[in-house]
Amino acid sequence: MDQDQSIKLEDIQYTNFTDYSQIPKIMPMIDAELSEPYSIYTYRYFLYGWPDLSIFAYYNNEIIGVVIGKLDKHNKSGRNRGYIAMIVVEKKYRRLKIGRILAQKFIDRIKEKGGEEIVLETEQTNHAALRLYESLGFAKMKRMQNYYMSGNDAFRLKLFLVDPVDPHQKSE
Repeated sequence: MDQDQSIKLEDIQYTNFTDYSQIPKIMPMIDAELSEPYSIYTYRYFLYGWPDLSIFAYYNNEIIGVVIGKLDKHNKSGRNRGYIAMIVVEKKYRRLKIGRILAQKFIDRIKEKGGEEIVLETEQTNHAALRLYESLGFAKMKRMQNYYMSGNDAFRLKLFLVDPVDPHQKSE
């Protein structure tokens, strides 16, 4: 399917996770678009643990995109670290900047909650995702060999929300 050229960004609503009925609606979309399958327990872990960090994009009462993540204290660094576990936009709605909007909303919420950095992994072959994340300020930190079940490598990317040397100095 091609993208609907008549869609206006103001016609898309963004809401937080609210209840279980949303999970069966996003699972097929995520399974179709991401390379790794997720169990219902993974969805529950993120959605119930951090509902305000799970943001859904709706168009005509249908979920067309989602970002799911968390915020917790990193074991080694002690920093408040956000993590983007999943970000997906249905194919026919891509190139409308919905993924960018979802990612930016997640970043803004992490900042509001005192997050100091955000990390994620993406396939090294996913050039569109890499361009998006790098345009938002994420930097490649590490390449992980055979990270995905497909055998593809992944990049771990990180966005510093505070200066890594002087945590009292906020990054732009």
